[in-house]
Amino acid sequence: MKKKISILGSTGSVGQNTLEVIACHPDQFEVVGLAAGTQIEKLSLQIQKFCPKAVSVAQASDAKILKEKFPQIEFFQGESGLIEIATLSESDFVVSSLVGAVGIRPTYEAIRAKKQVALANKEVLVAAGSIIQKVAFENNVRLLPIDSEHSAIFQVLSLSSRAESEGSPPKITLTASGGPFLNTPKEDFPKITVGQALNHPTWKMGGRITIDSATLMNKGFEVIEAHWLFGVKPSQIEVVVHPQSIIHGMVTYPDGNTLACLSIPDMKAPIAYALSYPKRIRTEVPSLDLTKIQNLSFQKPDLTKFPLLKLAFQTLASQGLWSTVLNAADEIAVEAFLKEKIGFHQISEIVEKTLNAYPNTFGESLEDVFEADRWARNSARQVINMLS
Repeated sequence: MKKKISILGSTGSVGQNTLEVIACHPDQFEVVGLAAGTQIEKLSLQIQKFCPKAVSVAQASDAKILKEKFPQIEFFQGESGLIEIATLSESDFVVSSLVGAVGIRPTYEAIRAKKQVALANKEVLVAAGSIIQKVAFENNVRLLPIDSEHSAIFQVLSLSSRAESEGSPPKITLTASGGPFLNTPKEDFPKITVGQALNHPTWKMGGRITIDSATLMNKGFEVIEAHWLFGVKPSQIEVVVHPQSIIHGMVTYPDGNTLACLSIPDMKAPIAYALSYPKRIRTEVPSLDLTKIQNLSFQKPDLTKFPLLKLAFQTLASQGLWSTVLNAADEIAVEAFLKEKIGFHQISEIVEKTLNAYPNTFGESLEDVFEADRWARNSARQVINMLS
């Protein structure tokens, strides 16, 4: 029986790669729902190819245009439209790959609807980890990670039972490419241009996540996600810079053995694993040939050059919605940098000043998460205005 899939964020890099994997296995997967923002031409091509039953876009005007072109399809718009796609009765599997806090509520509702969820949207766990894990437990929903690093850890942990490490939890190692400025002196950071920051040496991604990779904020988010996905403490999570991006994650057990997951850096591999779990399916990703790899190098991240990674560990160790504030402030700061309103070196300054101003007076309900998110965005904008 085919797995019926809805994709939140179908025109983004993860969404497009997901559709490429699905297209290679039409006998196993069927696309029933697509949700996108404003890339209507790209979405239109996806609709033509995959013939979903329902589609959501950001704006009502775009929904009207698409409805005229595809009268047989039901169209929705806005946040309510995202929730419609996330909870479609025809789907049993949701790929959550929206960028930003906009993905939190649709993913939450997909879990409440007992859909299997493959998670690529970092903000879901970074901003609302405890809430998402609680509702997932209550509805017996397993979150399947799509990020290459978390997929690697998930695959390694799936090989062993909890009993193997009982009494002494394993240590998790997440690898980071180091981004385009790994060897750039910190004093040169004010000279970094948007074009340089968007030129990632390994991965092809959207704008925000590419900048977050350049600041190592992305790796900080992955540390927070790992805590919620795998139930490990901050002290059990290690980040290692590995520029070749061949080893994506490692798990070290109490007996001294370390198991690692290796592959060519291609998002289709972890996407395929999430879609087909617990089985494996063929992909177009080339198999790893170790004889062609001349060097695998590792080093500790420089927390002086990349302070946002350190901030992520600190917020994870704190009680309250600090990670929610961290994410929202970063999103606003990155947006300002991409619009050339601030310098690259000021992104971390804006995030830190927003965190320092946070009163930590919010509760921990989903609505509190959104309140803290709004507070952080407004505060970050105020910091940007002062710096400008």
